[in-house]
Amino acid sequence: MDPVSRRGTGTGPGRVLVALYGVFAVAATGRSVVQLSLQASEAPFPYALSALAALVYVAATVGLAVDRPWSRRLAWTAVGVELVGVLVVGTLSLADPVLFPDDTVWSGYGRGYGFLPLVLPFLGLAWLLRTRPTKARPSR
Repeated sequence: MDPVSRRGTGTGPGRVLVALYGVFAVAATGRSVVQLSLQASEAPFPYALSALAALVYVAATVGLAVDRPWSRRLAWTAVGVELVGVLVVGTLSLADPVLFPDDTVWSGYGRGYGFLPLVLPFLGLAWLLRTRPTKARPSR
């Protein structure tokens, strides 16, 4: 079997990405806890999406920060779900604002967060591609 060269996703520039995901994990978790505990009846759908976003950001943070066989799959899954979520929720929130009487992290493509929720999954996917395991070339 050929040796495999691996670069961890939480090293080098990946540390900044992990930090950004960590900040979003804390922010989305805090926001969803407050919304669901104090205002759940006002907008249950958007607040449930805030909780989902929080879970996705926590999973992405763990997946990118930890260097274990399972963590890369977790990161791919979480960042993929994040990308689909921000695109679907962003589109729905602009197409039918009645569905979103209050903002979520992903509504308006992350407008309330400087559109970073829209950019972040593309950065995450690019980093996962850049750090993917490659077969080591035999030395001559």
